[in-house]
Amino acid sequence: MKKFGMWLAVLLFAMLILPQNGQASKFNFAVDTVLPDNQIDKQKTYFNLKMKPNQEQTLTIKLRNDTDSPVVINPEIHSATTNRNGVVEYGKSSAKRDSSLSHEMNELIKVKKEITVPAKGSYNLLLEVKMPEKAYDGILAGGITLEEKQTKKSKQDKSEGLQIENKYAYVVGITLQENDSKVKQDLKLKKVAPNQVNARNVIEATLQNPTATYLNRFEVDAVITKKGKDEALYKSKKEGMQVAPNSHFAYPVPLNGEKMKPGKYTLHLKAKSSKESWNFTKDFTIKPEEADKFNAKDVSIKEPNYFWWYVAGIAFLLLAILLGFILWRRKKKREQEQETND
Repeated sequence: MKKFGMWLAVLLFAMLILPQNGQASKFNFAVDTVLPDNQIDKQKTYFNLKMKPNQEQTLTIKLRNDTDSPVVINPEIHSATTNRNGVVEYGKSSAKRDSSLSHEMNELIKVKKEITVPAKGSYNLLLEVKMPEKAYDGILAGGITLEEKQTKKSKQDKSEGLQIENKYAYVVGITLQENDSKVKQDLKLKKVAPNQVNARNVIEATLQNPTATYLNRFEVDAVITKKGKDEALYKSKKEGMQVAPNSHFAYPVPLNGEKMKPGKYTLHLKAKSSKESWNFTKDFTIKPEEADKFNAKDVSIKEPNYFWWYVAGIAFLLLAILLGFILWRRKKKREQEQETND
């Protein structure tokens, strides 16, 4: 079969507000959470639980398959992270564990790695939760991803050159807390460094929420100047973000198609949530090799068009040659006329 490129259709359905009847529509299976008695907010359809230190509890998610074939699902537990857009993710992420996170969600919740929901049948997926022995204040946030296993047909298609991969997954949010104590919010600026996002140059400011609470209605106002100068070279402002508990993310300040230039710079960053505000100033350096590396890969940089300069240069050169030839011919003619007269 003729290969016509790679098309990745990824459908990630965020199940933080899960329909109670488990709409299946574009999925081969449906999901319903069974909310326990220690659910804090009964109106929420994800797990929002109040627990005790060292408490053990079994949670249930009902899976339903209305198709004529068995559905194999691979459940995975993940801690909540924050992406560079300031959006909390409860599923699989490339983000590294934050240094302030005391417990990964998959350390506290165990689930089978693979289960099968029979055709026209159902399956009760059990999540075994065991809380840490030591009491803590704040929220542990994460989720369970329920992704259908790749079928033999899709593998066969890929081997024949048809590189189309459809992935369907539900993500059910999970938050665990032991009390109603309010955790004072904090924010740290960990580092500033050049990078690229979607093959475009940016300066990234890594912001960390080291506290076990969400930073809601989070916003950032960032300005970059030359070190010791006041003139703003690059700016970025964004509102309506959210930062997960004990997580970090790299906030990008775009260079808007300009070439990255080596030198010493200063980041001036203001940030605030619904409850707190912060101000940061941090110097950073862009090395020549870094600038060269990123500039070579930036698709938004418009190189100067020297075509007409080349045309003008060649035309000038031809004109000079022609003029020289004309002058030489005239000189030669005068010399011949002088010889004839003599």
